[in-house]
Amino acid sequence: MEGIKDVFFDLDHTLWDFDKNSALTFDKIFRMYNVAIDLEDFLNHYEAINLDYWKLYREEKIDKESLRYNRLDDTFKKISFQADSTLINKLSEDYITYLSSFNHLFSDALDILSYLQPKYQLHIITNGFQEAQESKLRNSKIHHFFKSVTHSEEVGVKKPNPIIFNHALKKVNASPKTSVMIGDNIEADIQGAIDFGMEAIHFNYLKTSIKHPVKQINNLNELKLFL
Repeated sequence: MEGIKDVFFDLDHTLWDFDKNSALTFDKIFRMYNVAIDLEDFLNHYEAINLDYWKLYREEKIDKESLRYNRLDDTFKKISFQADSTLINKLSEDYITYLSSFNHLFSDALDILSYLQPKYQLHIITNGFQEAQESKLRNSKIHHFFKSVTHSEEVGVKKPNPIIFNHALKKVNASPKTSVMIGDNIEADIQGAIDFGMEAIHFNYLKTSIKHPVKQINNLNELKLFL
């Protein structure tokens, strides 16, 4: 990919191993509150429900509080576990509190960031909650790699809205024609960037079959094939 000067990364599911860190967080808070459920069974239902609620959140159909509460409430109902609103609110709050205390990155994340940093300006564009994302970057010790971090909460819209891409690029005086977006979500990261006029690379870490004709990688070191 010639002419690229600025590389924009998504954070969760792209550099920061959200699924692994989330599972460890739930294990911790369920033990704290003596929630006697099978963690694997909970996660099997939660992961799909969480994705559905994040889609609603991206589309401005629900707010942050509704996402945090309802994804837990719906999952508990799916597995027939009785949880009152007090417990769900406590779990919801402590999940955010402890999530960034686990900081597993995808394999090769540090290697690829170290490889790219001397050659490009690196940035983050994330739909995640600002307080949590800042903690993840600091605690996983990758904050220093990035020239800028753009949160959807600071902009008021979420990927794939072109406003957030415009805000992120203007903040560092970058051009869409010389920028690339790397992320796991086809709708938010990839199509959002392409519609804005950027290059995009899909991090297909789950190796799922997709029909979108976009550049793909299955591990982060494969970025060296393009950058």
